[in-house]
Amino acid sequence: MIDQARICSDFPILDRSINGRRLVFLDSAASSQKPAPVLDAVMHAYRNIYANVHRGAYLLSQEATEAYEEARRKVARFLNASSEDEVIFTRSATAAVNLFAYGWGLNTLKPGDRVLTSVMEHHSNIVPWQIIARHTGAELAYLEITDDFRIDLDQARSILDERVKILALTGMSNVLGTMPPVAELARMARAAAGAVMLVDGAQLVPHAPVDVQAMGADFLAFSGHKMLGPTGIGVLWGRKELLEKMEPAEGGGEMIRDVRLYESTWAPAPQKFEAGTPPFVEAIGLGAAVDYLSGIGMDRVLEHDRQLTSYAIKRLAEIPGLAVQGPPNTFDRGGAVSFDIPGIHAHDVATILDDQGVAVRAGHHCAKPLMRRLDLTATARASFYVYNQAEDVDALVDALGVARRLFGLP
Repeated sequence: MIDQARICSDFPILDRSINGRRLVFLDSAASSQKPAPVLDAVMHAYRNIYANVHRGAYLLSQEATEAYEEARRKVARFLNASSEDEVIFTRSATAAVNLFAYGWGLNTLKPGDRVLTSVMEHHSNIVPWQIIARHTGAELAYLEITDDFRIDLDQARSILDERVKILALTGMSNVLGTMPPVAELARMARAAAGAVMLVDGAQLVPHAPVDVQAMGADFLAFSGHKMLGPTGIGVLWGRKELLEKMEPAEGGGEMIRDVRLYESTWAPAPQKFEAGTPPFVEAIGLGAAVDYLSGIGMDRVLEHDRQLTSYAIKRLAEIPGLAVQGPPNTFDRGGAVSFDIPGIHAHDVATILDDQGVAVRAGHHCAKPLMRRLDLTATARASFYVYNQAEDVDALVDALGVARRLFGLP
């Protein structure tokens, strides 16, 4: 069990009230709140060691560089990467997916090749592949979901053949909470197709232990702001031997070995993928977030999420007509709980809940293909993290009761 009272006391924003009510923040799948140690680390960097990294012989630059590279080492340990050189800092998970798509996909795919993804993906793991397919002539194919909101493994077995060169799959759906069997799919992809696999870990990495060596995938993308860190920082982890083969997607300062008038040579990874001034203060904040989560223990984070999700699904089932979109239990499931109430639009639900001090997300959640698959235009979504507790779920259910009464539902 985690020390809930201590953890909640670390988040200054939870002292706020909304419309005279205690803030109940249930939108961590969009972006998480920040604990005091992360806020302190960012302010310390700006106040005490701010200078451009890798570029100065003076003390401030040396201190900033060391703090930046220490953040890289922290992330590498957090993921059990074989080397810190496998950790590339980007501005976001979206940028990390695009870096892989343009650096690897654009330079390896050809007509007749396939990129395989799924209908439950965030737009960030769909749109880049649409663009790359247009540029390369490769085909884009999708794995379907079953009636219990999981990846259709039978279809995966039938479609994974030598044409599939890239398998790009979420580690946890931001709508359904579904956690696909990544290791199994990675084995299938490698055995059947020799494909390279990217995992969109934007939801997975903040909420579950991730060991990239055991996972079996080749690349992993995630963001800092969903795991208690600052905005403006993301990570692309990749196997070192593949990073050495991959082309950079951006050119500029810092990523070069040499520049001549008509040709350039690249620095080794990770530098060749980090053109320009990197988000080094944000990386320092991410390092502090990694320290904070490691102090709790990712096994405990996952168990806490599962307990809250199970409780939420049970309580939401008490509301007449409400349908949860996602697996009905916490087996291979995360804490993103999307739901719809016939007769009340999701945006109306979110507005009424906000009046009650409860913050949830409403809309298509950057997953329009999935919404069409579910025959919905939008859902409301409650998502949990370490600072949430059972009382927050109760507040959600009470606020939904207010919404039903306002709309005259029985």
